[in-house]
Amino acid sequence: MASPARPRFLFFPSCRSRGVFPMIPHGVFVTGTDTGVGKTVIAAALVRAWGGVYWKPVQSGLTEDDDSATVARLANIPADRICPCLYALRAPASPHEAARREGIRIVLDRFSLPRVRSPLVVEGAGGLFVPLNEHHDMIDLMARLGVPVVLVARSGLGTLNHTLLSLMALRDRGLTVWGVVMNGPSNPDNRTTLENRGRVPVKEIPRVACVDAAAIVAFARVLTDGDERKGDGSPSGSAGP
Repeated sequence: MASPARPRFLFFPSCRSRGVFPMIPHGVFVTGTDTGVGKTVIAAALVRAWGGVYWKPVQSGLTEDDDSATVARLANIPADRICPCLYALRAPASPHEAARREGIRIVLDRFSLPRVRSPLVVEGAGGLFVPLNEHHDMIDLMARLGVPVVLVARSGLGTLNHTLLSLMALRDRGLTVWGVVMNGPSNPDNRTTLENRGRVPVKEIPRVACVDAAAIVAFARVLTDGDERKGDGSPSGSAGP
């Protein structure tokens, strides 16, 4: 029995793109299978590739990290292409807990997509089921905003279970999944399994010693050009740094 055809990764078009997918999207929501999987780096690469606008609607842990400032630096974009956080929380904890410590309750109905003239790249906090309040999780925010989802995952051991469960949850909510980005050492076996079992296109972004503006430019090429693998029938493109 022939194996199913491998899906082609054509949904991250560049501004130069013509043909199969000539239009860049109005917006995407970048989420992850876990915290610390590289969502901010991928968001910066997409902002750079599309000349886009970045929005982190909920940020916790401002005492340690500011993802908006990181994206502005990595993507080399001015302040007017960063939308302000709706909830900017200091404690390095899940959003619901960080909000509780500040006497705040995150209210889902307050969220709506900013009006922008360029493609909007939204970055979530943590994974799909990170709580926002006692009733709602990050996946509820994704459903409310209604833009396609880009799922960032690790490349190594354990990613198959985490990624396939995340894809199942997203599809159960009727959310459009544009694809998976595997972040880390190249793992062709995991990539092929996710493409075939998850029925989703997958890109690989290597971990580098220094994530700087030059690395983001290279990552942007990988995400928006044709498939970076050689000899598999997909378009060829940059393999990144």
